[in-house]
Amino acid sequence: MPPSYRRPPHVAVGCALAAWAVLSAGSAWADPAPSFAELLSRLDQTPATLEADALTQAAEARVRQAGVRPNPMLGLEADSLFGTGPYAGTANAEAMLSISQDLELWGRRAARVEAARADAGAAARQRDLAVVDAAGRLALIYAEAEAAERRAELAEESLILTVADARAALALVEQGREPLLRGIQSESEAAAARAARDEAQAERDAAFARLAAVAMLAVPVTGIDASLLDQTPSAAREAPTVAPTVRVAEAGRDAAERRITVERIRARPDVNASLGLRRYEAEDATALTFGISMPLPLFDRNRGNIDAAQAEFRAAEARLAAVRLEAQADRAAARARLAASASRVGAADAGIASAEEAYRLSRIGFEAGRISQLELRVTRAALVNARTTAVDARLARVRAEIDLARQDGRAPFQGDQ
Repeated sequence: MPPSYRRPPHVAVGCALAAWAVLSAGSAWADPAPSFAELLSRLDQTPATLEADALTQAAEARVRQAGVRPNPMLGLEADSLFGTGPYAGTANAEAMLSISQDLELWGRRAARVEAARADAGAAARQRDLAVVDAAGRLALIYAEAEAAERRAELAEESLILTVADARAALALVEQGREPLLRGIQSESEAAAARAARDEAQAERDAAFARLAAVAMLAVPVTGIDASLLDQTPSAAREAPTVAPTVRVAEAGRDAAERRITVERIRARPDVNASLGLRRYEAEDATALTFGISMPLPLFDRNRGNIDAAQAEFRAAEARLAAVRLEAQADRAAARARLAASASRVGAADAGIASAEEAYRLSRIGFEAGRISQLELRVTRAALVNARTTAVDARLARVRAEIDLARQDGRAPFQGDQ
């Protein structure tokens, strides 16, 4: 055998190190994460849900506060004392103790309560949407973590295949059937596959960290056993009467309309009634006093606030119209994407079977010397791409289910809420 075809020692060492790295990889990742259904049952403990609950409770508290009557005013006045002449001291003093109350005429308190109730209704609708969004975000983070784990496994399998192909190529180099360049190329491919495996594992670790943070898990996520990518979405259901986003916009429109009534009533004068007791020291007598007071609407008639409230109502009407159109289009698009992703998953699975058979035949042909290393490399790359495409197709199906679930007002992969 010519010396130029002997395998260099560094090639053998590189392949041995690659094989050792493949065997030792992933040994620390053994503890599975809770299933998506279990994490979904804890959704009420997440910060987003807690924030939405707190905002709803604040709006309900404002409703209670809006129904409270204003406090009465207690007043004490003293005249004609500590002056000069006959008004020296307190002999001719006059004192009055009075209490006054805002009568809240013109339906002022009722309008205030209705406006607060409308705001509370909008907060409740926003809370429902926030819960749906939190469930969708959890599903996406969970699916992305599972996809990252699968990509790391595929990268490790790709490294194993690349190392095996490199060994086969080096064996042919030793036999003098391939030039030394083929062995160097094989080692380079193994190094690239090893780097890709390391990068995929880093992405997996980052995705696991995001899942642990979003799900508020006390222990780090080190694996996923209960698959969400393989879970088939529920059968297509009829569109809800009103989409959650539309409900939020409708509640905002109603709240804006109630504020117009409040501002119109504020333009009317506040009427205050007072009742008091006056003491006359000079006559040693007392008398009752009664009074009514109200501002004269000469300058301020609250026109600016009324116009502002009307403009906000028109903006809410326009926003509602836009949301209705968007909700209709978004649901149609989500259903179309879900159907397309289901077909894509089937095609990807079929592509994997074909790619595996093509690679098996190419490997046999390469070892027999009937095909080149380039052809083997092409079929191996096709197999890796087919498996990666299957993962991407399943992740796209999860995203489509999340979009459709948001339009239906439910959690992904769950029945109607």
